[in-house]
Amino acid sequence: MANSPFCESCPPELLAALTTTLPRIPHNCHLLLTSANKPDGRLKSTKLLQKEATVKPFPRPAVWDSRGQRQMVQRAAKAIGVTMEPAAEAALAAAVGSDSGRLAGELEKLDLYSDGKTITTAAVAALVGATSQTSLQVGEALLHNHVPTALHLLDELLRANEPALRIQASLVSQVRGWLWVALMTATGEKDAQAIAKAAGIGNPKRVYILQRQVRGCQPRQLQQLLAALLELEWALKQGTPPRQAFREHLLPLAQVRRGG
Repeated sequence: MANSPFCESCPPELLAALTTTLPRIPHNCHLLLTSANKPDGRLKSTKLLQKEATVKPFPRPAVWDSRGQRQMVQRAAKAIGVTMEPAAEAALAAAVGSDSGRLAGELEKLDLYSDGKTITTAAVAALVGATSQTSLQVGEALLHNHVPTALHLLDELLRANEPALRIQASLVSQVRGWLWVALMTATGEKDAQAIAKAAGIGNPKRVYILQRQVRGCQPRQLQQLLAALLELEWALKQGTPPRQAFREHLLPLAQVRRGG
């Protein structure tokens, strides 16, 4: 069961059903419950599952953690007994990002294609669409005022059937993080934990990455970009075709930057 409620919010009637059902599951069967959040150890349902079943965490690296994503590729490849060129590992990590489900499918496909031999960079390029990280790359292109590059990447995402509103939401999250870091750094704040708390960033180590990314960028520029993205959301929800909406709301940013 995906997004299982048993370890997050389990009402009495659901707990009763779980208590009744667990003993009836045959020993040669598996009941797989997944949840994006850590099980709440205070719940009776969590305690029951921990007593009767195996609870195993599968933490995924953050979308910005390229090193963690590559380590995830290495672990997954080792688990199924395939070998990869180092460059192929990097290319696959860049393509699938933190999507462990997609990673499993791509590795199976690459293994069949390579017929048990070492998976090469060419194989990854031939079989794996490199679109998962592009929303982050779009944000970085916009950050440096490379608007044509950003629009090209957006076209690739749309051709890969990535929902426009999902792309927009990812960009808003990315830019808000940059804006908070830029604003607090501009006021002289140096404590990464304080910046992370104010910006809603779970891992303070990420602050250092964001600070490097926004170095030399004025908060006003990020505010303009965030405003454009929020207007873009309105346009998309009003039914403007995605390709048109992205151009109408992002192209003016290049003109604003050139005009100072």
